[in-house]
Amino acid sequence: MTEPTRLGNLVFSREEVTKRVQEVGVEISRDYEGRRPLLIVILRGAVYFAVDLSRTLSVPFDIDFMALSPFKPGLQRVEIEKDADTPLLGRDVLIIEDIVDTGLTLNFLKRQLEKRFPRSIKVCSFLNCPSRRIVEVEIHYFCFEIPDVYVVGYGLDFKGDFRNLLGVYTLYDPTGRDTQILKKMGKGGKQ
Repeated sequence: MTEPTRLGNLVFSREEVTKRVQEVGVEISRDYEGRRPLLIVILRGAVYFAVDLSRTLSVPFDIDFMALSPFKPGLQRVEIEKDADTPLLGRDVLIIEDIVDTGLTLNFLKRQLEKRFPRSIKVCSFLNCPSRRIVEVEIHYFCFEIPDVYVVGYGLDFKGDFRNLLGVYTLYDPTGRDTQILKKMGKGGKQ
């Protein structure tokens, strides 16, 4: 019998997440003053972030959803599994992601959306993991930068579990590697 996956260290508490999402929402509202951005939420992980973020916006907006297959290194491609229903021509598009790590999927998505001639495309990610970056992509807004550790919660999952957690956690790591990395950033308190 396989042992159930356990949570490791708390990385960002519910209070930290709420505060930071509010700050990013204020920044986006300021930057889009007088415009009506189209939020394109990437399913499934970004839904939790998008809902909370959209509640902080003081500008009107439209919302749509897209789903992408995970990047398949052997195939060198990503596929659009669910496309946006809203035309992008002339729109200010704001892509809402849960995490940007390698940048491969986001780079693919931006190139695909640029072919639809939006007025602008910006990216807002809940988490930014630049230490895993393979392709440079510009992230205009993000809540937290994280090191190369696997995290769950607030929409991020492991085999479908842990999305509903209000905070962000590592998975239990018996080697202690994640704990050491988090200590260097002043994090890693127990749940």
